[in-house]
Amino acid sequence: MSKMNTEVRRRRTFAIISHPDAGKTTLTEKLLLFGGAIQLAGEVKARGARRRARSDWMKVEQERGISVTASVMRFEFDGCAFNLLDTPGHQDFSEDTYRTLTAVDSAIMVLDAAKGIEAQTLKLFEVCRLRDIPIITFINKMDRESLDPFELLDQIEQTLALDVVPVSWPIGMGQHFAGCYDLFNDQILLMKKGSGPGEEAEVCKELDDPRIINAVKPDLLEEFKGQLEMAQGLFPEFDQNAYREGHMTPVFFGSAINNFGVKEILQGIADHAPSPRPQKALEREVKAEESKVSGFVFKIQANMDPKHRDRVAFFRLCSGHFKRGQKLRHIRSDKTINIHNPMLFLAQSRALAEDAWPGDILGIPNHGNLRIGDTLTEGETLHYTGIPSFAPELMQKVRPDDPMRSKHLGKTLRQLGEEGAARVFKTFMGGDWVIGVLGALQFEVLADRIRTEYNIPVHFESTTLFTARWIEADDHRVLKKFHDANQASIAADHDDQPVFLSRNAWHLDTTIEEWPDIRFLKTKEQNPG
Repeated sequence: MSKMNTEVRRRRTFAIISHPDAGKTTLTEKLLLFGGAIQLAGEVKARGARRRARSDWMKVEQERGISVTASVMRFEFDGCAFNLLDTPGHQDFSEDTYRTLTAVDSAIMVLDAAKGIEAQTLKLFEVCRLRDIPIITFINKMDRESLDPFELLDQIEQTLALDVVPVSWPIGMGQHFAGCYDLFNDQILLMKKGSGPGEEAEVCKELDDPRIINAVKPDLLEEFKGQLEMAQGLFPEFDQNAYREGHMTPVFFGSAINNFGVKEILQGIADHAPSPRPQKALEREVKAEESKVSGFVFKIQANMDPKHRDRVAFFRLCSGHFKRGQKLRHIRSDKTINIHNPMLFLAQSRALAEDAWPGDILGIPNHGNLRIGDTLTEGETLHYTGIPSFAPELMQKVRPDDPMRSKHLGKTLRQLGEEGAARVFKTFMGGDWVIGVLGALQFEVLADRIRTEYNIPVHFESTTLFTARWIEADDHRVLKKFHDANQASIAADHDDQPVFLSRNAWHLDTTIEEWPDIRFLKTKEQNPG
């Protein structure tokens, strides 16, 4: 087998999706722990330094104990190279999650055992379904009072229209949760109370093992045996093809906070998740094993290192063997870029990447040349597709507390716009800066970032604006006519693309009716090229 095939086959690039507070950040930490990438997992409810999850590197994340931006973590386990993309848990930052899901080949869906499928989980699952992303389910927090396991599996099956296959079956719940039966390997895994970092579950081969009898009350053991027999007869056999096509989800039960079930999830990804899949470009489908390098930018992050005012493009390598110092063609500008200092990530820690293979995520330092949606290739003209930008649902004006900093604020907002942190518009009349977001918390985080990262205290002011739509037309004369007739409602985004700002739903609907030759776009591709 060629080196290319070997490296492609051992790679797993995946994301974790969940509703806030289902335990996604804790699971991320424990996966890194079992993968040997970190020595001490942060505890979200702990204090001081222990509270700071390795995947949450922004100041606002560390202060609040929430994830508001995607981060990338690279580690190895059982001969596989893992690229774990941690996504924002808070629904106000879902756009970053949607874009991150364009760069993965599979996902872990984390559910709270007491709540089952929640609104944000459902929303993110639909994005995975659109992209046929295979999903492994982890039902977390079994050490707390939970819903019945059959009820949880039925909920997944009915709500998500997926075939479910339990990989493990819980023994009890809450304070009586003792472990799980591993259905794939016919063995019992007992949870060690207060187990240390990376410590493995106790393995028993028989249900009458004295260790099980000592750990589980007789009535609970009988109830478990009855459930296990039902589960074994009720659910279908695991079908790897059905899972990889997005029709079936293997389900693990566990408790991430107690390190239980984490290693099994990691092994499940290693054994069953797909290696880098073909990626769609406008021109053709690109296979990972192809010899020429190509990939796309799915995220820009400013100020990962505030001392250096850096801007890093997150680049998903889709094909070819990349080597440090390689020259790649930037399709949008048709210029050659020399990639001198590419990085591999462990959240905020970085290492210089001497080379990379399909499925890897590289950080490329840049000064505004690269944007979300850009394609880099070894020469071929390709435009990778499917990286979305969404019309904002909330809009406010932003002004500097010190009017003398207006020019600096404009530059800062353009950078944040290119990063995809928010929609940034400058009105044609009046020259106001308008910020559009999908969730209210984004305003707070943006104000905090502008103040701490750029030293510009700002305040937001309410507007009468309802929403924004990008406008396009086949005939530029029609677009100009529309622009002249609606000057008070026209703005430009950070790419200088024209945008229509509507005052209310009636204003938007009426304008759409009056201008049938104009396309009013709620979503658009992020600068394909």
